[in-house]
Amino acid sequence: MKTLIAAYSGVLRGTGSSILSALQDLFSVTWLNRSKVEKQLQVISVLQWVLSFLVLGVACSVILMYTFCTDCWLIAVLYFTWLVFDWNTPKKGGRRSQWVRNWAVWRYFRDYFPIQLVKTHNLLTTRNYIFGYHPHGIMGLGAFCNFSTEATEVSKKFPGIRPYLATLAGNFRMPVLREYLMSGGICPVNRDTIDYLLSKNGSGNAIIIVVGGAAESLSSRPGKNAVTLRNRKGFVKLALRHGADLVPTYSFGENEVYKQVIFEEGSWGRWVQKKFQKYIGFAPCIFHGRGLFSSDTWGLVPYSKPITTVVGEPITIPKLEHPTQQDIDLYHAMYMEALVKLFDRHKTKFGLPETEVLEVN
Repeated sequence: MKTLIAAYSGVLRGTGSSILSALQDLFSVTWLNRSKVEKQLQVISVLQWVLSFLVLGVACSVILMYTFCTDCWLIAVLYFTWLVFDWNTPKKGGRRSQWVRNWAVWRYFRDYFPIQLVKTHNLLTTRNYIFGYHPHGIMGLGAFCNFSTEATEVSKKFPGIRPYLATLAGNFRMPVLREYLMSGGICPVNRDTIDYLLSKNGSGNAIIIVVGGAAESLSSRPGKNAVTLRNRKGFVKLALRHGADLVPTYSFGENEVYKQVIFEEGSWGRWVQKKFQKYIGFAPCIFHGRGLFSSDTWGLVPYSKPITTVVGEPITIPKLEHPTQQDIDLYHAMYMEALVKLFDRHKTKFGLPETEVLEVN
């Protein structure tokens, strides 16, 4: 209030210097502080994605069903009709939108943590690729920001390469959410989709698979660098069948942004999580971040911790229409070795001690 009175009195006195001084004081008021406004925009941009990820699909399904019972039932009928005709579009790579991928909101999203993408080798546009992304974390926020938006300039760093982040197929049965996901170049992580992208979509495709999946998310916690990979060989078999090169990718800091209640093996909590994982495809986690207005309270907003995604050197994979188990084991072992080397080569650059070891489960 005193600042506003000072500004007013300066104007009354009529001197140029007084007016300038008053305006400077006025724009230094807390609620007009640029850095604080930007920080809140960053928080809001992250929260909107977290809420979209968690509840948008269910909320839109409920709203659409309710619309059937109102005077606006025709809108619901038209959307469901569209859904029937468009049902298989996600399996063919979806409908990416460069406009959506370049929204300013994603730059605020990037700067909140911040998130960065590190390129170590060039990728040939004449080849197709499968990126193995590690670790999953709670929501794979680094994977989303780096490969489903242009916030970290993935298209400039890897010109001619089209990234497709693969996620649970169930998400594409949810109205509106499916459109939102497809606009960012997100696709279902199933064999039909991957076969199509690697065989009928030309070259220069890069499918990003979060290899550890739901099982890996259950062990996600700050300070832990562990991946679920030793028995995950399906992505290697797909790479061999299509001759797609494998690219190990590690995201330093992915496990730092949420805290999770870890249930021990054999506990009722872990039993429930495994049943969900087996029959539904995802494992419910009890986790928390910070609050919307304060980092000292609990909420759904992730903690502001740096996430750095390092894309490693591609492993050249031959095309074998019927790969043997020996072939799969050979290239899987090569991939695990390359991932560990990538982690060891870059760990000290991103705050980890030289003695830190990547745990491969």
